[in-house]
Amino acid sequence: MPRPSTIAIDGPAAAGKSTIGGLLAERLGYLYLDTGAMYRAVTWVALERGVDIGDEQAVTALARIMRIAITRPTVDDGRQYTVLADGEDITWEIRRPEVDSHVSRVSAYPGVREVLTEQQRSIARQGRVVMIGRDIGTVVIPDADLKVYLDASVEERARRRYLELLERGDEADYDDTLSAMKRRDRIDSDRAVAPLKAAEDAIRVNTDNLSIDEVLSVVEGIIEDVDSRIEEQTHP
Repeated sequence: MPRPSTIAIDGPAAAGKSTIGGLLAERLGYLYLDTGAMYRAVTWVALERGVDIGDEQAVTALARIMRIAITRPTVDDGRQYTVLADGEDITWEIRRPEVDSHVSRVSAYPGVREVLTEQQRSIARQGRVVMIGRDIGTVVIPDADLKVYLDASVEERARRRYLELLERGDEADYDDTLSAMKRRDRIDSDRAVAPLKAAEDAIRVNTDNLSIDEVLSVVEGIIEDVDSRIEEQTHP
């Protein structure tokens, strides 16, 4: 059996966290939790209900009353998971450009982070979970058994997001996508609460020029090393 019970994967947007985290959880038989989807869910519902994104108190109040559920895929349409907000399937809606434009602001609100972080910690306490986000190893579960930080150049990440949008049939422009990516990186890294950064004990993996299979192989190798160290400590 794999030894790390809680695996934290952090990194900036489009670094490969969702893809690698989902595949890894599937291979390990672990729960997969994309915490970013929770912030996106709050953002989408706020936009849909006409809640002013700039009103921190209103958005926080919405986060407190919303029921967010992330489950295994319920539809065979390429999704990694299903996101429900008060019972409504919003899996693809939370990936729309307007959500991309506002989610960093929403996720910077201390009240929203407090609400969702507690939900995430409750899930982590059950163990056997691969959790991805931007502050998992530093804030949500700093005592995770394994912390990985995936990264890539902003140009490569913008290219991935641009192709993803085109594949879904959305209108997209690479230069606009790159500008949005740089803006989001700046907001995520400079926010006062839980800024984006690698935990001191995280193992960093640059995914530039690596295929999905290659990145997954690297991460699985890291897990094998952790397994060996834990085994040695358990049975010296």
